[in-house]
Amino acid sequence: MTTSTLAQQIGDFVTSVTTAMGVTPEVAVTETPDGIRVDVNGEGAEALLFSRGEALRALQTIVNTAFRRQLGDERKVLVDCQGFRRDKDAELRQMARFLAEKVKSSGVSQELGPLNSYERRIVHMAVAELEGVASESVGDAAVKMVTISLK
Repeated sequence: MTTSTLAQQIGDFVTSVTTAMGVTPEVAVTETPDGIRVDVNGEGAEALLFSRGEALRALQTIVNTAFRRQLGDERKVLVDCQGFRRDKDAELRQMARFLAEKVKSSGVSQELGPLNSYERRIVHMAVAELEGVASESVGDAAVKMVTISLK
């Protein structure tokens, strides 16, 4: 199966799920180096954002689970709604950089979390861009924290 066929199937799947929810948003699918990005916008899309994006996270989990075999281990589907995830990701990166600078200036390790695996990855990538600090995940399963410390 070609990637563009897979992207189309994922877009159709997201459209079906949102339609079943009683929502008829616009669904746009883009292929990225890491996987496939699905942007949900338009009328009724905000239903995915209630309770701090709980439905959006659930939809992302369902899509990744449904297409796991076709995507393989390296690629993922990122589902965003009205820029919610993009904004949250930027906020998380900013917090990670702030805490990393605090670690550099004080020498005291800082913790961030609990975070899901996707959020932890964003923090680790943001910290990796900075010199003199490192990050590691600490804790059990879904309630892991990220500790930022001096290298």
